[in-house]
Amino acid sequence: MNKKTRKLVYIAMLTTLAVALHTFEASLALPLPYGIKLGFANIISLVTIELFSAKEMAVVNILRVVLAGLLRGSIFSYTWFISAGGVLLSSIAIMLVRKFTKLPMVSTSIVSAIGHGVGQILVVVYIYQSWAMATWIIALFATSIPTGIFTGIIANTIVTYLSKYTKNKIGRASCR
Repeated sequence: MNKKTRKLVYIAMLTTLAVALHTFEASLALPLPYGIKLGFANIISLVTIELFSAKEMAVVNILRVVLAGLLRGSIFSYTWFISAGGVLLSSIAIMLVRKFTKLPMVSTSIVSAIGHGVGQILVVVYIYQSWAMATWIIALFATSIPTGIFTGIIANTIVTYLSKYTKNKIGRASCR
């Protein structure tokens, strides 16, 4: 299999995993306040940027939001725009952290979780035209640290495993 085809296959698999995790997490009945999630799909974002680049992570994230919206029947609804706003700001946060710092993956994940919460709040404030909705930012910040740590540890474990057992058949070494 040539490098371009191999890369396309891996991006497709990562996108599928991200959509599956996004959909699975949306179906969970967690005892958390409305809008607070564990961020399972962000694991795939972190793995993608580590193995490939920011461009591929953006592709995976855009496809995840669009395909999950189509599968759940929520595309272009308020909840879809809130999700898209969170993913957009989260992706930008990851890209900036990766470009300008050498933070470890767990710290990057925490920044990403905070960015996701801020993105969601900005969309909610815009939709409802009320800054009163911004009070949710406190709850989102409070949960960003533990969820960021959780997703960062899992993503780091996956990248370590893939690096160890694939012998450079994926990612930066062979797909760029």
